[in-house]
Amino acid sequence: MTPLRNIRGAVAGLVLAAAGLPGAAQEFSTLKGHGGPIMGVAVSPSGQLATASFDNSVGLWQDGTPDWLEGHAAAVTAVAWGPEETLFSGGDDFAVRAWGETPRVLGLHEGKVTSLAVSPDGGTVASGSWDGSIRLWPLDDGEGDARALPAPGSGVNAVAFSRDGGALYAGTTNGALLRYELGSDAAPVPLVQHGFGINELVVGPGWIAYGAVDGGTRVIDTATGAAIADLTLERRPILAMSYHEPTHQLAVGDGHGYIMILDTTDWQITRDFRATREGPVWALAFSPDGQVIHAGGLDDVLYAWPVEMLDSFDPAIDGRRSFLRDADTMPNGERQFMRKCSICHALEPGPSRKAGPTLHGVFGRRAGTVPGYSYSDTLDGSGIVWDDTTIDALFDQGPEHYIPGSKMPMQVIAGAADRADLIAFLRQATTGE
Repeated sequence: MTPLRNIRGAVAGLVLAAAGLPGAAQEFSTLKGHGGPIMGVAVSPSGQLATASFDNSVGLWQDGTPDWLEGHAAAVTAVAWGPEETLFSGGDDFAVRAWGETPRVLGLHEGKVTSLAVSPDGGTVASGSWDGSIRLWPLDDGEGDARALPAPGSGVNAVAFSRDGGALYAGTTNGALLRYELGSDAAPVPLVQHGFGINELVVGPGWIAYGAVDGGTRVIDTATGAAIADLTLERRPILAMSYHEPTHQLAVGDGHGYIMILDTTDWQITRDFRATREGPVWALAFSPDGQVIHAGGLDDVLYAWPVEMLDSFDPAIDGRRSFLRDADTMPNGERQFMRKCSICHALEPGPSRKAGPTLHGVFGRRAGTVPGYSYSDTLDGSGIVWDDTTIDALFDQGPEHYIPGSKMPMQVIAGAADRADLIAFLRQATTGE
């Protein structure tokens, strides 16, 4: 990976130099340590940073040093701060977890958890899932069972409480923006039918901003659903939003690697910043003072940009800050590895923070035998031996068909020549042959 450089020309290093803390010098900086893409980020009122990653872990960052919160059995997709700076997380393992002196699982959905929100009074965590459910988890001392809200009719991508806590808003995979009145068991009120999936929601004073799969970036009235502003640009999908009320800033991240910042007093675009040459922005969060925007995506690094510097940054001048290498610079076998394997697997020997076991020495190795890695029951004790034939079959059929029950995500390489190039690259990279 190309070394990251400070916007002002100095080496940034791997420590977050007090970004966002009162009185701290505001510089571009990075946090490095995760073993996979950054799926979510949250900043507590005191400035504590939490990151959610594809490597199945949550990172808590203090002076650039991570404390790892381990417990999820799959990618962590969402993090949110609650009362007394208790952290909550949700993941692809269907679990909603609470982290504190006694970490615990609040409960399980029947599908991947996509979003979390904490009520304004700190008494409830809401979670949305691709299983088409929304659940409310009580946080009082008595802790009862979760309350399931009436089904929204499709998978849920985003949830957000109203400012008074009396309602919950949900964005769904079929493009509906719904309002649930939490004082009743009535069906939700549809505010918007966008036509494409709604990925992100932010609630402000009297308004809701939402971002959608087709790039739609719109603002509506919370009570009526009436349009307030349409800020849609030619970039899609919208993947992240963050709101800083004291400075009236709304940040929007998209699949093309841009961060757009809006002034919510007049709904004007104040900055439109190419954060990466390629690759999405999946996670955004402002520092407590609103001076820094934290961003994450396909890279395993969390970036922090001072907002005031965004207009002056040009990736062509200031150095490559890309979540992916340029595919055109790679031979085909490496390109296939980067697209299909690199997020989960390292090529080097020894332990790593990636979600899957190392591929070093994979040829001739029996599946499910890398020491220290927690395999699925299907692979633990499997008779498969990895070689040209079995690796080809894995990507020809896809892991879910070749090894039903495996934790490996569904990945298919349709072209026989592409599979052959991948196998040749893996052999050279892991054995030197």
